[in-house]
Amino acid sequence: MIKTDILIIGAGPTGLFTVFEAGLLKLKCHLIDALPQPGGQCSEIYPKKPIYDIPAYPEILAGDLTDKLLEQIKSFEPGFTLGERADTIDKLDDGTFIVTTNKGTKHHAPVVAIAGGLGSFEPRKPPISNIINFEDRGVEYIIRDPEIYRNKKVVIAGGGDSALDWSIFLADVASEVTLVHRRNEFRGALDSVEKVQELKNQGKINLITPAEVKEIQGENHITGVNIIKDGDKKITLETDHFIPLFGLSPKLGPIAKWGLEIEKNAIKVNNALDYQTNIPGIYAIGDVNTYPGKLKLILCGFHEATLMCQSAYQRIHPDKKYVMKYTTVGGVEGFDGTKKEAPKAVVKKIE
Repeated sequence: MIKTDILIIGAGPTGLFTVFEAGLLKLKCHLIDALPQPGGQCSEIYPKKPIYDIPAYPEILAGDLTDKLLEQIKSFEPGFTLGERADTIDKLDDGTFIVTTNKGTKHHAPVVAIAGGLGSFEPRKPPISNIINFEDRGVEYIIRDPEIYRNKKVVIAGGGDSALDWSIFLADVASEVTLVHRRNEFRGALDSVEKVQELKNQGKINLITPAEVKEIQGENHITGVNIIKDGDKKITLETDHFIPLFGLSPKLGPIAKWGLEIEKNAIKVNNALDYQTNIPGIYAIGDVNTYPGKLKLILCGFHEATLMCQSAYQRIHPDKKYVMKYTTVGGVEGFDGTKKEAPKAVVKKIE
């Protein structure tokens, strides 16, 4: 039996940052993740994708963000159960929980924080009859290493942030980048749309809208795609890679059977207070939760984790008074594992 103060289900960015906020409150954390390494989607799906909305980082690769978060929490010595899926949860008479994985590993904690991102997921595939024949033969739904596209011709399909961001990134990697979208309007960030337009004007990106990729050409490897533009105009492009980026189809998996209130494949929480679910002691933070005005951003997950930890402390230590004084951090055991001298002003005080 693994015992901890806060059991975190999901070792993505939000789950990892929870360890830091809990550590400042002297709470120990243990994380469960079905993936074999920490980082969630940032490590498994797009480690080389640039992220632009992390404070103090104008741009940081998703994999590097994971590394920084792991460095940040190292001194708090979290535990990890990796390569195992949280399967069942049982609430004991004292209000604590036992979570058992699909491999039978049991975890005991007074607080459970579900930070499972989108849950388990599969890429949404376009309705192209022979696309399955070219998977891993020039058709990729996820970009893990952009270097494989160095000096190659690439066709990207999609109208969201991923399609826009990767088109921008690969413009300096691939020999030719074509972005195909079925509408003239894009769903991504306005800044990204403007960058794509600028790169188009510079001749660094080919933009074809409104259009859809309808056929894939090739034998052992993709050699080209057929595109229908404006409903009837056929365009044939030579390409080495076709990357349809239509998002992921998420599934909560076993968590959906835990008695939690679910809305549109996400867990409803009380965002007015502490991101607690309908079951006291179980919280949901990050992309896995939903509430009015919810934004699925890593930045928002960090905020939710911070408030959740305050509530968790009060739940674990109801007889102690917690006083929040400052938001700047000082005197925390540092990234090199040594204890740094604290400034005169106490950052966070527990009485």
